[in-house]
Amino acid sequence: MSESQETEGTTRRLPVLEKAPEEEQPPVLDETAGGSGRFWSARRVPAGILAVLVLVGAGALLYDVAAVRADRPAMHWRRSLAEQLAERPLDDIWVLVGSGVAAALGLWLIVLAATPGLRDVLPMLRPHADVRAGLHRGAAATALRDRAMEVAGVQSVRVRMGRAKADVRAVAHFRELEDVRADLDATLADGIRGLGLTRPPSLSVRVGRPGRKG
Repeated sequence: MSESQETEGTTRRLPVLEKAPEEEQPPVLDETAGGSGRFWSARRVPAGILAVLVLVGAGALLYDVAAVRADRPAMHWRRSLAEQLAERPLDDIWVLVGSGVAAALGLWLIVLAATPGLRDVLPMLRPHADVRAGLHRGAAATALRDRAMEVAGVQSVRVRMGRAKADVRAVAHFRELEDVRADLDATLADGIRGLGLTRPPSLSVRVGRPGRKG
């Protein structure tokens, strides 16, 4: 008598050793640590315009010089310009206007080269040396407005965020104005600290009643 055997094998699930996830703690921002300066703008538009103008002017001048070297007459614009510069005195109105425009353009380029730009981006504290972050003014104003709307009695809020000052105007439809203003001062001061900015702006809060309709 033959013994019955199982034709189907049993599939056993092998145990899987999973590594317990380590608790990650967010980096602590040290407000006393030195932060980064403002972000520098690439200024692609002024640089592109200047590059195109220099390219066109240099190309035209190079072509004219090559034509003169090939025993051909100089271009009309260069002859006319040379005659005008030779005949017009220095106190001529067009000479003064041209020199003023050239000086203004040069001063503008110097200002662009010496200033960082990107005034709408506020530099933030650096939790790591190789990480740099910035916060847009509009985003900072929205964050403060949302915090202000959490205060009891506030009906509407308008926030204007600058590089050095946050101007907050709130409308309260109930509660005493002084109580609402005190709560707004505390809430918004905590909100500004929570933004993690290198240079936290000063806070200016004004609270009023809604205007009469009709």
